[in-house]
Amino acid sequence: MEYDKALKNRLKRIEGQIRGVLGMLEAGEDCREIVTQLSAVRTAVDRTIGVVIGSNLKHCIHEELEKGNSPDKVIQEAVELLVKSR
Repeated sequence: MEYDKALKNRLKRIEGQIRGVLGMLEAGEDCREIVTQLSAVRTAVDRTIGVVIGSNLKHCIHEELEKGNSPDKVIQEAVELLVKSR
């Protein structure tokens, strides 16, 4: 599976957010502000997980249908991945 530029950019933004939080820690920023930023990072990571699972699910369903198979197993695996990610 090949991932697109948008997904890579999303991860680079998350990386920037993490660096920003590290800077806040080093600067001794207020814990409430740090937690707010960490929550934003977590939300961004959760959304990225959804994008990765969604794009892979679409790809895998197409593969199964081309083979003449039911995509039920692939769908179940995607659901399990989503549950595991939380």
